[in-house]
Amino acid sequence: MVTPTQIEGYLQDKLNCEYLAVEGDGAHFQAVIVSSAFDGKSRVARHQVVYGALGDRMREEIHALSMKTLTPAEWHAQSPASSR
Repeated sequence: MVTPTQIEGYLQDKLNCEYLAVEGDGAHFQAVIVSSAFDGKSRVARHQVVYGALGDRMREEIHALSMKTLTPAEWHAQSPASSR
């Protein structure tokens, strides 16, 4: 059974993530992924980047992955410190 830590490792190997957090129960996972790889891409295209990074693991190991994909600028704009 795949773990959130393993998924984080898979994503870090393929994407340059500024921030990455994965939670889950072994079948269903939630991820927050912040990467410059998402710059200029639509939400669908960002998800395709993540699916590409995970490759066959999406069919074989990961049953469901809910994700929030952000660029570094989007991530910093929504952080509480930026609203001061």
